[in-house]
Amino acid sequence: MDGAVVRAVGGLTTRWAARAVTGERGTVLTAAGVWPLLALLADGAGGPARAELAEALGVPAGSAARAARDLLGALAGVRGLEAATGLWTRAGLPLEEPWRARLPEGARGVLSGDAETDAGTLDAGASERTGGLIERMPVAVRRDTLLVLASALALRLRWIRPFSPWCPELTEGPWAGREVSGLYRETALLDRVRVARTPAGPVTLLEVVGDTGVDVHLVLGEPGEVLAGGIAAATRTIPATGASLLPEGEPGPGLSIGTVASSSRQPRLSVETVAFSVDADHDLLRQAALFGLRSASDVRTGHFPGISGTPLAVGSARQVAVARFDAEGFEAAAVTAGGLGAGCAEPRLAYRVRHAEVRFHRPFGFVAVHRTSRLVLAAGWVNDPDIVSG
Repeated sequence: MDGAVVRAVGGLTTRWAARAVTGERGTVLTAAGVWPLLALLADGAGGPARAELAEALGVPAGSAARAARDLLGALAGVRGLEAATGLWTRAGLPLEEPWRARLPEGARGVLSGDAETDAGTLDAGASERTGGLIERMPVAVRRDTLLVLASALALRLRWIRPFSPWCPELTEGPWAGREVSGLYRETALLDRVRVARTPAGPVTLLEVVGDTGVDVHLVLGEPGEVLAGGIAAATRTIPATGASLLPEGEPGPGLSIGTVASSSRQPRLSVETVAFSVDADHDLLRQAALFGLRSASDVRTGHFPGISGTPLAVGSARQVAVARFDAEGFEAAAVTAGGLGAGCAEPRLAYRVRHAEVRFHRPFGFVAVHRTSRLVLAAGWVNDPDIVSG
């Protein structure tokens, strides 16, 4: 993937997350689904709309269409990623041939003018492209709609090493007393947990490795810009220190490091977290300036001479996204709680080893990152864990 585009998508993710994550409820967002659609609009925009879209994108409008095609092609090559993205125009709307020729395959659909029919068409496309995880495209299609911008994304992966379900007894923090669906595992790879120093303070990151080339980073820190710091650390924009090199004590939020007796020479990282499910429906026009759509959504005039000779304005721009994290993977349909283990004889504790323990027992962020390119595919906030069922 083009490094400049990866950084541009990461920048938009960070700016969007800073506004979307309020701490009042969980959410999930993916700038990687919105960015190419904004780029296609920028390619055909004129006047203030073109300048605003280019600023939001972080790339010149003249190269935006090529960048969009490249990004969409790269997304199609990410295993486990299903996306519903598109640009739809009214039947009979004349389109400029140069702009049409630069459209990626599948990036354009036709609106009939019948609101119910068009909504059904868009919903069917969303369901098909996300394997049923997202059943509707959240756009307001009206009889006078000429242009629709929409994006939906779902990501499925399995953990290389699953968690074990357990039922923690939380006595402190906002989740105290809840029967949460806890997850636990141990590993000798201490540096799966790292601490980054950010302007908002220290941030603890746990890297959970997926089987599709995409990893999920759980992010814990003080309220505020913790997710922005987590995105920067997960994408290697800022450095982070692994637990093998951190001092003993409590070097990061939710993290403690010490020396313990053990039957093995290997160090040990113990992880306690929770299963979670979050979803979100974002109206991009409510934050039009963030996405470069302030002028483009002014219906008093047209803004896209490169798209059509008919005056056009963006009438709807939304994204729907979901995220689920459980013992087996990310976006898994089922959550499993409880379990028994076989007993064994008391081991001989012949070694003293480094032991790191990280606990996600309060609200935290998450970032899904493509491992090789460092492209952020999804980011969000967990305000409430899944509760033990049954």
